[in-house]
Amino acid sequence: MEKKPRDMKSLTAPYDEVALVLQGGGALGSYQAGIIEAISEVGIEPTWVAGVSIGAINAALVAGNPLDRRVEAIREFWDRVSHPGVFPSSPRIEGELFNKLGDGIQQFVSVVEGIRSLLEGRRGFFSPRLPEISSTPDRLSFYDTTPLKKTLLDLVDFELLNSGKVRLSVSAVNLATGRETIFDSAHRTIRPEHIMASGALPPGFPAVEVDGEYFWDGGLVSNTPLMQVLGGHPKSHTLVFQVDLWNGDGRLPQNLLEVPSRMKDIQFASRSNRITDLVEQAHDQRVILRRLLELIPEQTRQATDFCKEVEEMANDKRYNVLRLNYLDKPYDIQDKDFQFGSGAMLGHWACGISDMRRALSHPSWFKLPSEDNPFVQRAVRTKVADA
Repeated sequence: MEKKPRDMKSLTAPYDEVALVLQGGGALGSYQAGIIEAISEVGIEPTWVAGVSIGAINAALVAGNPLDRRVEAIREFWDRVSHPGVFPSSPRIEGELFNKLGDGIQQFVSVVEGIRSLLEGRRGFFSPRLPEISSTPDRLSFYDTTPLKKTLLDLVDFELLNSGKVRLSVSAVNLATGRETIFDSAHRTIRPEHIMASGALPPGFPAVEVDGEYFWDGGLVSNTPLMQVLGGHPKSHTLVFQVDLWNGDGRLPQNLLEVPSRMKDIQFASRSNRITDLVEQAHDQRVILRRLLELIPEQTRQATDFCKEVEEMANDKRYNVLRLNYLDKPYDIQDKDFQFGSGAMLGHWACGISDMRRALSHPSWFKLPSEDNPFVQRAVRTKVADA
């Protein structure tokens, strides 16, 4: 593993906003925890975290803990949920040891842990219950997520989270309207149920009631909360750490067991490329607008409301998106999103640290984009040599 880097807060100095965007993906979310540890150890402090599902939980742990306690809180969460809910845990296998096991043994351990998650639930997260055929939406599920509320209250300082020090945005879907709803600490007080609503994936997890309305997992509409940060007219130079857990690009399934895994990748990669492509096109259009405005005399621009509106649309604010994408290991089969065993969890975590440290070793990647090329994105891939 790469050497622990020195303090590198200066990398973010050109930016007004440093955003952390966290995709949903269940047990794969420990990869995001590794990313968070790697940026925390060099003193990089996000100003805005946006998440959906497990990404919303990780985001709340970031916004609801000071920098010096953040990794400890995230580690406590993942340590809790790596334990099955009823019987004693399987022998703990550390991440590096797990990665040294043969593919067959890794897959066997993963299958066992996945089955245990289904049968026993996970401590501090969810527990199985007999589903009700007819009831209110918060009872129509195979699992009860009440334990998650206690865990959030234990590990997240909601007063700090709502203080405005770090902005938090999480998404959910309104059951009645089918529309995406953004719960944003800049506009409302965030409570545990907002975080739980973002991760209420049916039919496993129940809908969560918030202020008299029911919500499901935001990933049903979009599993990548990138537009929460990049949408609208840019107001700040922004550095974005986009941490994805699913990969839209991948090999064709080789057997029937690989079909569900590939299906989830395609489904939950959820428009990441499309969103960044749209934002890049919008920035290109702003460059054109600025050049057209230069052809209009200054006096006319100042006297015309329309020109003022166009100047606002064409402002020179730039985005640098660093995309970190978890790539499947041999043990990541169809149950990878609910395989919460400690071996896989620590393996994902180690990959996140390695990927982020690799990115940090390239200071040029963090430079503010130029006026003529205001949107830059770069991908960092697990165990892929740097270009």
